[in-house]
Amino acid sequence: MARTRYASDRGLVAHMFGTMFGLGLLYVILIGVLVFFIKSAVIAIVIAGGLLFFQWYYSDTMAMRSMRAVEVTPEQAPQLHALIDRLCAMADMPKPRVAIADIDIPNAFATGRTPSRAVVCVTTGILRRLDVKELEGVLSHELSHVAHRDVTVMTLASFAGVLAGVLTRVFMFGGFGGRRDTRDQNAAMVLLVVMIVSVVIYFVSFLLTRSLSRYRELAADRAGALLTGNPSALATALQKVSGQIAAIPDRDLRAMQTVNAIAFAPAFTQKVSLSTLFMTHPPLEKRLEQLAKIAAQLGQS
Repeated sequence: MARTRYASDRGLVAHMFGTMFGLGLLYVILIGVLVFFIKSAVIAIVIAGGLLFFQWYYSDTMAMRSMRAVEVTPEQAPQLHALIDRLCAMADMPKPRVAIADIDIPNAFATGRTPSRAVVCVTTGILRRLDVKELEGVLSHELSHVAHRDVTVMTLASFAGVLAGVLTRVFMFGGFGGRRDTRDQNAAMVLLVVMIVSVVIYFVSFLLTRSLSRYRELAADRAGALLTGNPSALATALQKVSGQIAAIPDRDLRAMQTVNAIAFAPAFTQKVSLSTLFMTHPPLEKRLEQLAKIAAQLGQS
């Protein structure tokens, strides 16, 4: 984590360590299977690593382009820059770039491989709907993601799943050429074993990374609320944004699809209880409950 006054979160550290340990174990298992069965295992690792490096290195560029966001200067958006200047001074962290996406969907996101490369982007929809205190709460949440280097953490957490996904797709189109010294039947069995292991590891790593993503959203809410000392404003912003998003047709929400996982509030919600396992964000009720507890701890109603 970069030097910052954002509150440390032991629960986040423990959760991140547990998730990384589980993902590392899956990675070791997958590599072991590859080395045992496949001569060209290094090809899969290089492909997966290359994909993730590209995603991490150009995360800010891809997110900005997908949202058609434009970086703005203090002269173009004085109030927005003033809020971010104040929060960065309070958090003792470098100021990220500031961008606005001209879209009516109320939302915001932060991305970038390092704090110096980071960008905080808000939509025109959220600027029109929130007051200054609510917007400050949203921006504090997003700056927490920057301070905690969430893009790098989630990219690393995705490696085992991406590698397993690459293997699954490759073997569906002919494989890498296993040890075919014996009969074709043995070669087919090898292919089947690697396929099954890859699918299982992809599914488990998917669940682990989604769990980490949900926890990091709760951690950003907590850190953002403690920095501003105004959890109620963040809770009101969450309610406003979530309520407005729920009223927007899905065809219009697709504009947020590429940045949904890193957005302040999810553009697409699932209502079946089991679907919580697959969600990138915790349920709204859980986020509001946590903010209410923080408000009580601060002596606020």
